Amino acid sequence: MPTIDTAVNIDDLKRIARRRLPKIMFDFIEGGVEDETGLSVNAQAFRNTRLVPRYYIDTSKREQTAKILGLTFNAPFGIAPTGMAGAFRKDAELFLAQAAHEANIPYLMSGASNASMEKGVKLAPKNLWYQIYGARDRSFQLDLVKRAVDCGLTTIAVTCDVPVSSNRERNRRNGFVRPIRMTLPTILEAMLHPGWVINYYRDGGLPMLGNWEKYAAAGSTADQVADMFAKQTPDASQTWKDLEAIRNAWPGKLLVKGIMHPEDARIATGMGVDGIIVSNHGARQLDNMPSSLEMLPLIRNAVGPDTALLLDSGVRRGSDIVAALCMGADFVLTGRATLYGATAGGLAGVKKAVSILQREIDLVLGQIGAPNLDALGPHYLLETVKAEEERRNSGAMARR
Repeated sequence: MPTIDTAVNIDDLKRIARRRLPKIMFDFIEGGVEDETGLSVNAQAFRNTRLVPRYYIDTSKREQTAKILGLTFNAPFGIAPTGMAGAFRKDAELFLAQAAHEANIPYLMSGASNASMEKGVKLAPKNLWYQIYGARDRSFQLDLVKRAVDCGLTTIAVTCDVPVSSNRERNRRNGFVRPIRMTLPTILEAMLHPGWVINYYRDGGLPMLGNWEKYAAAGSTADQVADMFAKQTPDASQTWKDLEAIRNAWPGKLLVKGIMHPEDARIATGMGVDGIIVSNHGARQLDNMPSSLEMLPLIRNAVGPDTALLLDSGVRRGSDIVAALCMGADFVLTGRATLYGATAGGLAGVKKAVSILQREIDLVLGQIGAPNLDALGPHYLLETVKAEEERRNSGAMARR
């Protein structure tokens, strides 16, 4: 089995994480919904995208500095929100924040994180973003916005794609529901991972939802806070008016995460959001959705060139990131890749995941003849090359 030091790709980190965690916990990370066809749809969309290289271009001095929302980062990707990360390894969100700070990439902290934004911003004062989930009590979501202002955050992202709880059948079979109901086989399998079990119970069991503790009764346990969170969100009554209220309360950069329809993208930009994260929630909400990558060009056409467009869901390789940039994304987020790293090796694991993706991006840029991100575009995509050659051939035939 690979170790953190010997891991050469994200799948290696995934194997280490799988070995460390009980099945009930790893399935929570890895699972989708219902038949889980969406997971393969996301992966296949990237596999089906072909990059056509150009040669005899000087790529001896490659760089992948990226600009988004008026900020400059050392890579064209950041860390997507992944809820309950602290259950897989204690302080996982703090490791994600610290690694983001050291690599100078953004970390979008989950609205269901165990660490609070106040703790995260101490480690990543310029790199922490925060994800807002809509709540039945609207005062909660507006207070979270106020806390983000008080923390000095530059960017928040409102997640729109969780109107109802999803049908995550893996979790139901394992008993990973509220309240947790573990079967005897699940408990016995967990005993095969004694290191995680010992640490989990030594640290007090289910970790606190740090950003939501404030809204529960004083002295509430982590389980009680989790129950309160589950009653508050998802909230199927959220509408565009709620996004408008957040826009009015938030002076910084505002993203909407989970947009998949071009018309929703037009509405959001018309309301003054600064950017859109094209996302199908990692195939964890609706199984028979298209992939984010499939919808990306349509949404780019809908919002035009000036709206910041980010993408997540299914990203596992540097080539995936480059492909998304060629197809119209300004920036990319990846969630499971860095969560595998955090689970496998804490801070060292996250740093390893980031460095793997940076190295892969660098090699792909060199191979396709792109010295920097500005050189990327649809002209590297096979479909574009085919269309251009067909146009040329049609023109040549017409001139005969």
